[in-house]
Parts: sequence; C-alpha cells; structure tokens
Amino acid sequence: MFTALALAAVSSTRLSAASAAAVANFTSNLTAISNLPQSATNGASQLGTFQAPELPTNWLPNPNGSAPWGWRTASNANPYTQSPLSTGEERSYEFTIARGTIAPDGYEKDALLINGQFPGPTIEANWGDIITVTVNNDITGPEEGTALHWHGLLQTGTPWEDGVPAVSQCPIAPGKSLTYSFKADLYGTSWYHSHYSAQYAGGVIGPMIIYGPKSAEYDIDLGPVLLTDYYHESYYDLVEEVMGTDLTKTAPESVNNLINGKMDYNCSLVTDGTPCTNNAGLSKFQFTTGKTHRLRLINAGAEGIQKFSIDEHKMTIIANDFVPIQPYETDIVTLGIGQRTDVLVQATGDPSSAYWMRSTISNCSRTIQPDALAIIYYPSAPTDAKPNTTAWTDTTPPCANDPLTSTTPIYPLTPTPDPATTTTLTVAITINSTGHFLWTVNDVSFRADYNAPLLLLANVGNTSYPYDPEWNVYGTGTATSVRLVVENTTPVAHPMHLHGHNMYVLSEGTGSWGGGVVNAANPQRRDVQLMQPSGYIVVQYDSVNPGVWPFHCHIAWHVSQGLYINLLEQPADIAEMKLPASSKQTCVDWAAFTNVDVVDQIDSGL
Repeated sequence: MFTALALAAVSSTRLSAASAAAVANFTSNLTAISNLPQSATNGASQLGTFQAPELPTNWLPNPNGSAPWGWRTASNANPYTQSPLSTGEERSYEFTIARGTIAPDGYEKDALLINGQFPGPTIEANWGDIITVTVNNDITGPEEGTALHWHGLLQTGTPWEDGVPAVSQCPIAPGKSLTYSFKADLYGTSWYHSHYSAQYAGGVIGPMIIYGPKSAEYDIDLGPVLLTDYYHESYYDLVEEVMGTDLTKTAPESVNNLINGKMDYNCSLVTDGTPCTNNAGLSKFQFTTGKTHRLRLINAGAEGIQKFSIDEHKMTIIANDFVPIQPYETDIVTLGIGQRTDVLVQATGDPSSAYWMRSTISNCSRTIQPDALAIIYYPSAPTDAKPNTTAWTDTTPPCANDPLTSTTPIYPLTPTPDPATTTTLTVAITINSTGHFLWTVNDVSFRADYNAPLLLLANVGNTSYPYDPEWNVYGTGTATSVRLVVENTTPVAHPMHLHGHNMYVLSEGTGSWGGGVVNAANPQRRDVQLMQPSGYIVVQYDSVNPGVWPFHCHIAWHVSQGLYINLLEQPADIAEMKLPASSKQTCVDWAAFTNVDVVDQIDSGL
C-alpha cells in the first residue's frame, strides 16, 4: 500500500485559480521584442531565429544528384527489411559536451551544452547514409561520464552504438572521446540525447533529421520544433531530490515550457538573487502565403506531456515517430516525452498578420507555468508584431495519444496473432526499506552497473544474471515475435519507449486489457507510446535484431527511479558479433577513471 504522501508526490499538479490567473496575466503581457541576444539565451544555437537554416524538401546533396534511396517509396518499401544497403555517403559530426551558462527564458543558469549550443546541433542525413559522431567529454567542475543515444534508430547489426551506458557501452570517461558510427536505417524526425542519469534534462539534447521518401507533398521544411519542459535547478540537484527521502520532492514541477529552447519568464518570481531578464525572447518562424509547411515536432523534455497547436491553422499529421501514416487533420497534437509528430500546415492566414504557436503542458503532468509560446510571421507582418489570435479549444484527453484508429501506417505490416513469447509487465511504486520512493516493473527497480555493460557480457557468453536482479533482464531467447502486456497500477501516465525496434501498438486504454487488437491487419507502429494512468498498453515487436534493448518510461525522473527493463534478444547471435575496439577501450578508460574517482551514482544510472 502506498501512503497518501507518495501518491500525491507523483500525481499531476493543477494550478489554483489564483496561480492560473497569474500565469495567464504573465503570458498576455509577453512582447515580440527580445531583451537578450541569442548568444545569451541559447549560446551558438540558431534554432528559434530567422537565421535558422531552412531544410531541403527532398534530400541532402549526394554524388548521384537524385534520390539516394532509389526506387523506394513510403508505400512500396518495407522500412525494416528494404532500407538502402549503402549510399556511400558519410555524414560526420564532432560534439564537445561541456558546462556553460545560458538563459533560455531569461533566468541565468549553468547547463550542459553541446558545442556551446542549446539545443544541440542538428544532425542531418539521407536514408541509408552512415552517421559518424565523435563525442568529446569535456565535462568538468565536477567531472561526469556521458553517452549519447540516437533515439528511434534500430542499430541493426550495431547494437553497441545505441549509446546506453551499462547496457551497450561503458560511459565516456571525463577527458576521453568516443566515435559512434551507425547507419541512418529509418527516415523522418527524431532526436539524440544523453542517456547518462537524467543528464539530458540538463541540456544534452539535439534534433536528428533523416531525409527519405515523401509520404505527402509540401513546399517548405521549417525543420525541428523542440518542445521542452524546463527547470531552473540543475539536473543533478533535481535527481538528488527525486532520489531522496522527502516524498514531496520525488516528482519535481517544471517552472516553464520552451519552444526551440526559448520562452520568457516572470523574473519577479526570482528570490535567490540569480540574474534574470524579462522578455528574454521567443522563438520566431516565417510562413509563406499559400505554401504548405512541414514542421517536425519533438517532445524532448523531461516529464511534461505537450499539447501543440497553431492559432487559426489546422494541421495534417503525416508521421508519428519514424513511421509515415495516412494523413489526418487535427487542431492539437499530443506528444509524450520522446515522441515525434510531423505535421503539414497550409499558410492560409492574413499575409500581414502574426499568429501564436503554442505548446501547453498537459494537466496530466507536473508544472508551474505550462504555456510555451512562439510567433509565426506572414510576409507582410512587422517582425516585432505581437499576435492577437485565439487558441483552439482543447477537447483531447489529457493523458493519451490520438486514438489508434486514427493512426494507420502507410506501409502495411501485419504482426503475427500468435507471438512466440508473451510477457506481462506490471508497473508500480514502492517505498524501500530506507524510505526512498522507487518505480518498479514486476517488483524490481532497475539499477545500472556502469562497469559491466550487458551487451559486452552477452558477447562473451554471460547471459544469466541471477546474482543481480536489479539489472532487470528479460531473455526472449530465439523467439522471433514478442508481445508485452504492460499494466499500469499507478495514477500517472508513462511514455513507454522501446530501443532497437518500432513496436506494433495493438491496444491501449484505461482499466485492464480485454484481449482486443486495434487494426490487427496494420496497427500503429512507433517507438514511444503513452500509457494512461491506471491503464495499459499492449505492444509487439519482431525479435530479429540481436542485442540488449532497453524498454522504459521516458520520463527522466521515472527512469532515475528505476522504471526500466532490458530485453535480451537472440543471445547466440550476440555471441558471434565482433565488437569494435572502441567498446573495450571505452571500458578501459572508464575503469581507470573509477579506480581513482568514486562515481556518485545516486539514481538508476540511466
């Protein structure tokens, strides 16, 4: 049984009438004038400014000058078995992760930055290209390990490149580097982020765009639109609170909400003397009258479910995660943490006007200031104009994605109705013997061992871990199809993410699963699915990608508190893999670091 205090700590925060009025008054007083330069708010990033590069509407330049994926279209090529073998192109990046000072909403804070940017640089590639990223760990004061995960990519044949410390690699030690190299094996919109503790909530995130066959026509690609709840405390301080014994602090409230790393803050609320500038600046976009624009929405936050909309403009959804779907129209798009949705918007507004772009944190999540705003300018609108437009009325459920009946993949795939393995996973909460709040899956709260990556152990034949149940490993053996029935016994929504696969989402809802499957011939596929409070999801995947694959809630604090399992897939094939020398060297470097410095791993590690 859980105490009322524990339940209150994880339940959503609803603003009082007075607080809601104060927030509404604050947002109504925002201006289009930026009082801080981009270098102060977001460092070297250009996202959210008119200088942000416009993306190509077809593909990146390549020697052939034509579609690098050849004959493949969204409707005639199986994206999992018929991706381009090789385009011969390598897209290379070098990232340096270090501490820096930024003020995305006017409140100055120390953050973790990639190449001095928040959000980090945009990775771009064509479907079938090789992406190479050298990551330099320059985190000091204090030193920390790090690792980058390339969210949603399958990593078929390269599971060691998945970027999860204690699972696919050892962390990158301070002062050391690791070069990741992997195929752009799916196409569409995604992001990358640190998978070391809750480090990505401290700033280590960036968009990843992979160009592939069009599933719908459009004229202009406005690029990534990152939606992020925002905290003024450092990520480490928040993890200390989350992992403490004060049960009122186990699920922190975000203090703001950002679009492409920008939003204003009411600096009169600052009481600790930290420098803060009102009207720091909002993100700005340009529409061309009569044209169709593609926006790539990414929920890259720590906890908040986002409700995205554009005043007086309908949106057509064309993809969820890396899966093109049959287009349908909507006013509001719901995104859980880690989810992406690509939308098309026709510029039918007044050519001399500006319009609000909005993203609001759902009242299913914990926040103090839920509203993020950005401005869309039409060609004849003054670039300092403030919109005077009205938001759509939100009639969507607070804790759920759109109905599965609305989301039909363009390329049809039918999962087997009789999977070789079916596993029931029960999500719950507990207070352990020392008074700490933890999440559990089948009564186990995950904890990582950075010095013993599971994939590396499996590669040398060690695939049995009864001596450390906290690793929470589920072996699926030689099964080629696996079904997971996930039951949520808690009053909290969970965006459940599977690495190494797009999962078939067979059913979701509240209460218990009745055995039915939605659109059994061609169900929704994606890599993150929202599981509703006191509800369930039923997902299935084709177990043909040897590796050790995480399946976890993507809320940063829930992962820290152990809501995570590992799926060990085709272990005999893992034993035959030839891991690169960099895998061993990274562990040698990490062992040398931890022999001198004791790593303060206060959470699950992931």
